[in-house]
Amino acid sequence: MHSLELLRLNICGLYFFLWPAYYSCRISDYWQGVASVTLLLGVPAFSVAHWEQLQQEKEDLERRFEAELQGLRAQQQRELGALEERLKARHMDEARSLQAQQQAELDELQFQQQEQVCEMTENHEASLLEMETTHNDTLSTLQEEHARTMAHEQQKKSLEEEFEKIRLSLQDQVDTLTFQNRSLRDRAKRFEEALRRSTDEQIDALAPYKHIEEDLKSLKDVLEMKNQQIHQQELKISELEKIAEKNVYLEEKLQVLQQQNEDLKEQIDKNVAVSRQLSVENANLQVHVEQESKEKKRLSRTNEELLWRLQTGELSPHMSPTSSPIHRPPSGPGSPARPHSYHQ
Repeated sequence: MHSLELLRLNICGLYFFLWPAYYSCRISDYWQGVASVTLLLGVPAFSVAHWEQLQQEKEDLERRFEAELQGLRAQQQRELGALEERLKARHMDEARSLQAQQQAELDELQFQQQEQVCEMTENHEASLLEMETTHNDTLSTLQEEHARTMAHEQQKKSLEEEFEKIRLSLQDQVDTLTFQNRSLRDRAKRFEEALRRSTDEQIDALAPYKHIEEDLKSLKDVLEMKNQQIHQQELKISELEKIAEKNVYLEEKLQVLQQQNEDLKEQIDKNVAVSRQLSVENANLQVHVEQESKEKKRLSRTNEELLWRLQTGELSPHMSPTSSPIHRPPSGPGSPARPHSYHQ
């Protein structure tokens, strides 16, 4: 559409440019015809009356030409004004459309960036929370197992001390009973010898030992009870040995869990470093988005300034009444391009 209008204006300008030549040709042909007629009629070509008539016709033709030229110039000026208004309106529409598209893209980028930052923050916080929970659980388990191990060690030590005391006590009792047994045996031997010597002596010897069988039975019961206690202590010692083996296993497991705890601490430190790096990248991305926003605002202000200049006529081309599209002076460095440059 703009190409057709520009072609039309160029044709009008070419018409303005060629019209004086056409007019000059018509005047020249007219004078040649007049000269031929005067030669044929034998009338002097430069008589005063005839010259005045020709001069009058020439002036009439010049006035007609000037009137037609002014009309065409006015028409050209109107068409150029209408074209300029249409181009201004189209440029304003395009500028508003570009500005709206620019703002929409900026909003979309900001929304996407905010979503990415929120998602990264949520994932990071969830990961940190999960690792912290795992670390706390592992630490609690280690503390509980360590407490149980220390309790087992204390119980084992206490049982060993108690067992040693009981063993020493029983050993003393066994030694005492053994000594008493030997003494009784010696006395029994002496008693038998005394029986052999005399009956009286036997009677006298039996008097202190009336209850010897009961004493021996009682001593036997005591020994059996002590043996049972020793057997129970042996069972406790066996249980303590099993507990000691279990404590060794728990100590090994404790070392493994402590190593896992150290690994978890290193992983947490790495995640904290990654979190800091993500925070720095987020800040840099925010600065980049702000810079893009400032640049888009600057472009928007530039577009508004250009629109204002177009509306106030600062950038519209200045055309004199006698200028034509073909002989228009070129635009300066501070002026906008000619109307056809909008189409290009």
